[in-house]
Amino acid sequence: MMRLKIARALIVLSLVFAIGGHWAFLQSIAWLGMTVKFAQSDTLGGAIRKTFDGLHPCKICKIVQEGKKSEKKQETLNVETKLDFWLVRNASLLNPPQPFCVLPGTSAAVQVRTESPPTPPPRAA
Repeated sequence: MMRLKIARALIVLSLVFAIGGHWAFLQSIAWLGMTVKFAQSDTLGGAIRKTFDGLHPCKICKIVQEGKKSEKKQETLNVETKLDFWLVRNASLLNPPQPFCVLPGTSAAVQVRTESPPTPPPRAA
């Protein structure tokens, strides 16, 4: 049971990382920290405005932005490579269909049973 929970947690974490969820998590932490920092010297509304205006990024915001840029560059390169491989692979899989032959309808080896079973089927209890 414990192994199943750990396996599910690992699958969820790997999917989150695969779709870039770690950047959203880090960005959320950065926004929260920025809001708290700006709220110490400004009103809550002003702190929220400064947090989301894009003119006052923190260290974590810059790290997230650079990480997203590097991932996009990597994805662009990988898509081209995968596309070329996919086209070559499908071209080699095209084969003509196998010949089709119709088997005869009856055979001497096939016997037809016409008698009924020796006993009636069992009744449900």
